[in-house]
Amino acid sequence: MVDAGLVYWDMGRKDEGIALYRRAAELGDPAGQCNLGIAYLQAEPVEMKEAIHWLLKAASAGHVRAQYQLALCLRRGRGVSRNLPAAAKWYLRAAEGGYARAMYNVSLCYSVGEGFQRNHQQAKKWMKRAADHGHSKAQFEHGLSLFSEGEMMTAVVYLELAGRAGEAGASPVKDVILQQLSAASRGHAMLVADSWRALPSSH
Repeated sequence: MVDAGLVYWDMGRKDEGIALYRRAAELGDPAGQCNLGIAYLQAEPVEMKEAIHWLLKAASAGHVRAQYQLALCLRRGRGVSRNLPAAAKWYLRAAEGGYARAMYNVSLCYSVGEGFQRNHQQAKKWMKRAADHGHSKAQFEHGLSLFSEGEMMTAVVYLELAGRAGEAGASPVKDVILQQLSAASRGHAMLVADSWRALPSSH
């Protein structure tokens, strides 16, 4: 039902998509609840009360994308009162469930002290996790962090991966580092980047 709803949604037949999401949601399917919540966020006009209701149901059932979307709403005060500690909590639950975007946001929360107490070690840990799960911005930022700590070889790998994923700022920094490495080290770093595979992420 959820897949059929997605097909209708993608075809622009949004009312039919929403109807199928609602049927799945009312049967207790967290994916249906999540998709219905997101559909209400994107509806014209936006139906915030319904969106939050279904996202909270799906998030409470452990659906990581719903947890992430709910956290975004809580952070922005969209449809609910702005609540940074609650947003950080939902980001963390989604991150622990394997959602790469949430891992990145958890890192930012720890980095700036938004919803969590500032904690450099936690920020660094979650940035690396997001990078290892294929989040390109995290790869770029983790590469910069490694560069600043003098970890040139590993920095090159993450910056190369970020550049391949479209992060334009990564390549100039990587090129500066490469000039400082031996030919053998440069070759090894590119070999590691070529053989790198992202850790599986939840969707």
